[in-house]
Amino acid sequence: MTLPKIVFLDAATFGDVSLEPFSEIGDCKIYPVTKPNETIGRLAGQEIVVTNKAAIDEAALAAPESQNLSLIAVAATGTDIIDHAAARKRGIKICNVPGYAAHSVAQFTMALILELATHAGRYAGDVKAGMWQKSPVFALLTYPTIELSGKTLAIVGYGNIGREVARMARGFGMEVLVAARPGAAELPASDRVPLKQLLPQADIVSLHCALTAQTKNLINDETLRLMNPSAFLINTARGGLIDEAALIQALGERRITAAALDVISEEPPAPDNPIIAAARALDNLLVTPHTAWSARQARERLLREVAENISVFLAGRDQNLVG
Repeated sequence: MTLPKIVFLDAATFGDVSLEPFSEIGDCKIYPVTKPNETIGRLAGQEIVVTNKAAIDEAALAAPESQNLSLIAVAATGTDIIDHAAARKRGIKICNVPGYAAHSVAQFTMALILELATHAGRYAGDVKAGMWQKSPVFALLTYPTIELSGKTLAIVGYGNIGREVARMARGFGMEVLVAARPGAAELPASDRVPLKQLLPQADIVSLHCALTAQTKNLINDETLRLMNPSAFLINTARGGLIDEAALIQALGERRITAAALDVISEEPPAPDNPIIAAARALDNLLVTPHTAWSARQARERLLREVAENISVFLAGRDQNLVG
């Protein structure tokens, strides 16, 4: 029996997690990294492509090399790297893995919130720098800290991750409010709050929605001006949800207290990336390298489910189709 041809475009994304299941279900070519100018060549003759962040656009799908392609298995939840219209036009199905990293991303989100609230990492750095040893009293009180209990957390995007963040936040005694879905024609029965009404009420705003035409630059100069001056902004979803120039200006002018971003619009960033430069210059901007999803358990779960999506597809059924 001829094995289906599978290509994995960016396996290095997953570190040392085993990719053996993909070789068991097909004739699988595995590439650690695929540059944009390599994508079309690597799709040649393949029936199934697995990708995490290697984009597959109209040009790639229209190329003669892609004529055998029948499934794009996205090894992630977000599928904004795929041209859905181009795939649909050619009858190519797209599947993803929803919810695999809910626990991992939620706990990292809480870690970012806790760092902004307590400055534990900055205090640890001060100890290494010898600041505590020079203190005339028993403690350092260099940075303002706050208690999360009683604070209001606004969650934008209430899927698997947003719900898990809400559960954890309530454990800290926080009140949780949920934003209405961006672009929704009317409020659902759950009494979600329109974003422009929600932002002035929030002590912390945490983004967990997909990047779409409706959510691109959802946080911009206008919406930032609606936030409280004491508010924190957290983003562990997609960098494109935020107008980064507007955020840098708002942080520099102290119109909001702080922001913590695990995602930015350019990944990996160029050395002169404005957000990276701002993180060096500003004491109220924390940037981490898109690592919220990366707990080993989450990576293993993700790859198991991608392999399962492919196996189900090869058996003639659909699972986790999107677009």
